[in-house]
Amino acid sequence: MPDDFSRRSFLKRSTAVAVAAAPAMVPALGANDKIHLAWIGSGSRGYYLMERMYKGGGNAVAEVTAVCDTYTGNLQKGKDRVQTLGGNTPKTYENYHDLLADSGVDAVFIAAPEHLHYPMFMAAIKAGKHIYCEKPLAHTIEQGEEMVKAAEASGKVVQVGTQNRSNSLYIKAKEMIAQGMIGDIHYVRAFWYRNSLDTDPAWRYAIPADASPDNTDWQKFLGPAPERPFDKQRYYQWRLYWDYSGGISTDLLVHQTDITNFVCGKRVPNTCTASGGIYRWTGDDREVPDTFSALYEYPDRFHINYSSYFGNDHYGYGENFMGNEGTIEVLNRDTLHFYPETYRGKAPARIADRGLMTINLPHNDNLAVEAHIRNFLEAIQGKAQVIAPPRVGQEAAISGHLATLSYRNNKKVVWNNETRKYSFD
Repeated sequence: MPDDFSRRSFLKRSTAVAVAAAPAMVPALGANDKIHLAWIGSGSRGYYLMERMYKGGGNAVAEVTAVCDTYTGNLQKGKDRVQTLGGNTPKTYENYHDLLADSGVDAVFIAAPEHLHYPMFMAAIKAGKHIYCEKPLAHTIEQGEEMVKAAEASGKVVQVGTQNRSNSLYIKAKEMIAQGMIGDIHYVRAFWYRNSLDTDPAWRYAIPADASPDNTDWQKFLGPAPERPFDKQRYYQWRLYWDYSGGISTDLLVHQTDITNFVCGKRVPNTCTASGGIYRWTGDDREVPDTFSALYEYPDRFHINYSSYFGNDHYGYGENFMGNEGTIEVLNRDTLHFYPETYRGKAPARIADRGLMTINLPHNDNLAVEAHIRNFLEAIQGKAQVIAPPRVGQEAAISGHLATLSYRNNKKVVWNNETRKYSFD
């Protein structure tokens, strides 16, 4: 293995690759001004992002001044977290429009259910805020297209929460592929497998014991979704229902098609064919599949084979970047393996000499989220470029939406990147 790929040089070189991969820098705020942040959604993901912002040192340049949630329990948790980690007391809101009207807020983190991303994002752009929006960018392709146009016209800093792009191992994989370590690459296998006990069904997150219409604003949760009577399961376990989520396609798959785009220098696929169903968790009213596969064909002879199953976690989470001369395998976001091809014992010396390599970085996903948030804050300061701007986030989301469309219509979907439209084959 050449010295260029030694562990010693890993972090320095990975940082350089991340900067090179980012779009142009747009100064947005004075470098010495403290950024006033607000959280729209302080449930499980929002709470986690807030924690990572503080643990990653974001409070040195930013202060959380407002928190919004439609469940009073989450709202109190978010407020308490700011008081504990930030040392200040934020304003609290149940209506995100009221929060966006606060002229003291510079930037918002949108960590709400998927179907609310579009209205919240568009309102935040109109209010002149910088935005960190969790993935997927939107609930539909058409919404995402509008969001990209609005963001780019606004001049505001927008980061989409596809944090794998800030993960040092994927940055390393991108560098290795660019330098020819695995030769030509035409095939990637990506997978995300999970399992749990029968008493803990997939995505059936705990519902607070005190949850009721009195402390859970059902109408604000529904937003643009179809009208329904108050339903605790739909509110607290929204990933399981099509009105609010694309299921595996937009909650999990988009991370892996996005990082494949990043590592391999791709954009959007030409076609997608998906299949699956509810095979494991058949005892409840869930609508989205727990078993899912999707095949993508890209321009220039490139293919992604994706699979996910919520009934066995032996293989966990990962991607196999399979080149003609070697394989880079990233597992669970914290381990990278490199295997040169052996050609049944007849490998040319230039390939055989590369040798095996393993890099293990425990808790690296937490570090990636911290780096992703830090990148967003530095972009607001005018010190950096966001690594996941809205156009990139939309490209990631398109792959997820194509898979959902293929699955729900039982047809192959074709994407036309010139017209920005899909059709069924």
